[in-house]
Amino acid sequence: MLRQVCCSGFQPFRQRLLPWLQSTALSRSHRVQSSAIRHVRSWSNIPFITVPLSRTHGKSFAHRSELKHAKRIVVKLGSAVVTRGDECGLALGRLASIVEQVSVLQNQGREMMLVTSGAVAFGKQRLRHEILLSQSVRQALHSGQNQLKEMAIPVLEARACAAAGQSGLMALYEAMFTQYSICAAQILVTNLDFHDEQKRRNLNGTLHELLRMNIVPIVNTNDAVVPPAEPNSDLQGVNVISVKDNDSLAARLAVEMKTDLLIVLSDVEGLFDSPPGSDDAKLIDIFYPGDQQSVTFGTKSRVGMGGMEAKVKAALWALQGGTSVVIANGTHPKVSGHVITDIVEGKKVGTFFSEVKPAGPTVEQQGEMARSGGRMLATLEPEQRAEIIHHLADLLTDQREEILLANKKDLEEAEGRLAAPLLKRLSLSTSKLNSLAIGLRQIAASSQDSVGRVLRRTRIAKNLELEQVTVPIGVLLVIFESRPDCLPQVAALAIASGNGLLLKGGKEATHSNRILHLLAQEALSIHGVKEAIQLVNTREEVEDLCRLDKMIDLIIPRGSSQLVRDIQKAAKGIPVMGHSEGICHMYVDSEASVDKVTRLVRDSKCEYPAACNALETLLIHRDLLRTPLFDQIIDMLRVEQVKIHAGPKFASYLTFSPSEVKSLRTEYGDLELCIEVVDSVQEAIDHIHKYGSSHTDVIVTENEKTAEFFLQHVDSACVFWNASTRFSDGYRFGLGAEVGISTSRIHARGPVGLEGLLTTKWLLRGQDHVVSDFSEHGNLKYLHENLPVPQRNTN
Repeated sequence: MLRQVCCSGFQPFRQRLLPWLQSTALSRSHRVQSSAIRHVRSWSNIPFITVPLSRTHGKSFAHRSELKHAKRIVVKLGSAVVTRGDECGLALGRLASIVEQVSVLQNQGREMMLVTSGAVAFGKQRLRHEILLSQSVRQALHSGQNQLKEMAIPVLEARACAAAGQSGLMALYEAMFTQYSICAAQILVTNLDFHDEQKRRNLNGTLHELLRMNIVPIVNTNDAVVPPAEPNSDLQGVNVISVKDNDSLAARLAVEMKTDLLIVLSDVEGLFDSPPGSDDAKLIDIFYPGDQQSVTFGTKSRVGMGGMEAKVKAALWALQGGTSVVIANGTHPKVSGHVITDIVEGKKVGTFFSEVKPAGPTVEQQGEMARSGGRMLATLEPEQRAEIIHHLADLLTDQREEILLANKKDLEEAEGRLAAPLLKRLSLSTSKLNSLAIGLRQIAASSQDSVGRVLRRTRIAKNLELEQVTVPIGVLLVIFESRPDCLPQVAALAIASGNGLLLKGGKEATHSNRILHLLAQEALSIHGVKEAIQLVNTREEVEDLCRLDKMIDLIIPRGSSQLVRDIQKAAKGIPVMGHSEGICHMYVDSEASVDKVTRLVRDSKCEYPAACNALETLLIHRDLLRTPLFDQIIDMLRVEQVKIHAGPKFASYLTFSPSEVKSLRTEYGDLELCIEVVDSVQEAIDHIHKYGSSHTDVIVTENEKTAEFFLQHVDSACVFWNASTRFSDGYRFGLGAEVGISTSRIHARGPVGLEGLLTTKWLLRGQDHVVSDFSEHGNLKYLHENLPVPQRNTN
């Protein structure tokens, strides 16, 4: 399965040679005389040569999302990735994982190439073993004793280690790739193989032939014969990149083979603006040519020839040649098992090199602006925050025509692509905007005494007083689907609570969200806090946003249960406040009023079936079967064209029944309803606890004792008596609006309004107090007296 080729001696596949790049891009430096093709950039005080390459495969990808289209890919494995921590031997687990990922991509029809280190480390391990074995035999013969003396291992020369380790390294690759039915071929190169015209053609022909035969070429510098590298010799020619280390080798190979993507794996997450581990070091998500001055480099890796500076030089050289580049961590145990496939899928991993700089800020910059803007917002007087919200409410009505026109564009583009319930969510109207304005004014009124409200006061000791006060959570990320009316609601709640806000809306509401966000920023501008609310318009996927744990304090999803589950799964260290599903129940008791039941069922199920607070399961007491009340319920559902699914017990009572439900844990989100029979209120409660989602559950009965038993024993966020499930809403609760409905048991629960977006902090005011004064031999004692709390303004 393994084919070994030494580039200095192989014969080319003459019949299949492809045209070479123009000589101005690839010839040796002494051939290039004209300064017209030289564009020198200052890069970390080292001249950087930019070469205008003639590329047939087009330019590099502008965005991460395009990486999924990469056909030909080079993966460079740094020494720190391949070798163990002791630099003697290979990290077999990581290597096996990398081989698996490369094999997966190869079997998808991509053309994969590996540039690998590791021969020196593998050879060092073998030679150390041989030396120890040899010394032990000699010492045993010389001393005639069984006990061996302390043996010193000589310093091993790198070229000898490479010669001893190369065959073993390739044998290991062969064994691993064979598990995936993939053939691998070894190619050893030196700098001369790129500078000699014939050798370069031979190398090119061999690589193309291997790729044509679906073989993975594994390329390495021929360290057994290569001369020692000269410091800073990389990229110093006029238009030539020297093969100093495997970073420059991978870049040279990627450009010459016209690859779409070069993945450089090392032992750091990517490129930082200052040395990793230093204070305030930030990972650079996207790096653009010309941004070099903003980066300060540290020392090189613990192993290998190239540090990050060498990697960046090689990456920029490859980028100019039309190859996209990502530098990422290949050693982290939690991500190394899928780092390569994640990069190819376009996920936010490592540092992506792009020549296309976006017009607007990055999402990281937006997060920082939301943080600083939110802190300024929190310092405003309550009247000033209320004034901003009132102004936003006025704008919703004053700019009604512009808003509805933008919404019309969204509806026209969504026609035929979205289901009817989603189109209804997407649609705005004059009445909706008026209701929004009313809700915002309610929020403004309730915001007068929110941030900075004293919850508790304690006198710890004389002249030492403690207060617990409300403060904003920080930066909120709200992800919502379809509903553009969500944007001004959430914006008003964030303003009232003094939180910074990142908004990520669905593509189907792009035009509506854009104008509503501009109106929110216009309102914020009256007190100079425009940047507190940011709308994410970049191509970031939801999963990528969920990884910004250093910028976001709370994620609030508003959308389908699938969206909520995806976000909860993707969130990395960021709390998520939301409900997994809206499986709402209504229990019709044996003492229910005939007049009330049909009204409540119709409103709960039919008024807005796509809402998360719509009725999904109707529980009916067994005594009501075959009664006029039961017939009225069925007739009403039939008139409303509600499809009925029968629960197992309900189906057993009927000779001819609707199809039996597949699952009692179903959120239909449409005109469909499950009906099940129970024998008592306790059985109804047990059913709700087993199959419900702790969202909203209702009892319909005239028996107050039964109702109170239900209200006290059902463990859901909202529990109602003789009321529609649709009342589970922030606006209807008098909160003005909601950021979502939470079914979690930590922090806020149910419709989350202004109060749910606040946390607390402790303020201690003293006069030269120290803890030692309160010790056993101190002169002070703790008082812990409760002090009166200022009355809250409830107007």
